Amino acid sequence: MSPMRKLILVMLLVLAPAVARADVGIGFFLGEPTGLDLKVGLAPRSGLDILFGVTGYRDGYRDVSYGHVTYLVTPFVGRGSSVLVPLRLGIGGAIYGDSNNIAAAVRVPLELALRFRSAPIEIYGEFAVALILARLGNEDRIDLQGGVGLRFYF
Repeated sequence: MSPMRKLILVMLLVLAPAVARADVGIGFFLGEPTGLDLKVGLAPRSGLDILFGVTGYRDGYRDVSYGHVTYLVTPFVGRGSSVLVPLRLGIGGAIYGDSNNIAAAVRVPLELALRFRSAPIEIYGEFAVALILARLGNEDRIDLQGGVGLRFYF
């Protein structure tokens, strides 16, 4: 079993009890990285963000597999008549590469979202700084990530 499949299996086993009582959003993130996104609310102002996808060009590798798990807290929520505007801060880890070369990083994201009151939809933007602990090659120790996403909540 590949390391990425093992990571997915472990995360599903850990999150299974939380999903039954949580706010769950599924969507897509476009940027660096790009992939499918799952947000699981753990409490009213905290949650886990899980993303599986690809990351762009890395030291001779193109579109390598990517996954991250980030714990998010929401210190501030702006409230409008039709939207909520949560500001989220987080810390987590990322793994990317192929079966021969795997890199690991600690990531610290800042996320700003528009969550609509009339529909279970959220549009969000994220900027993250990742500190690479294990590398694929001679890439930088600091990686900047970011993009926009869309989540549908259940």
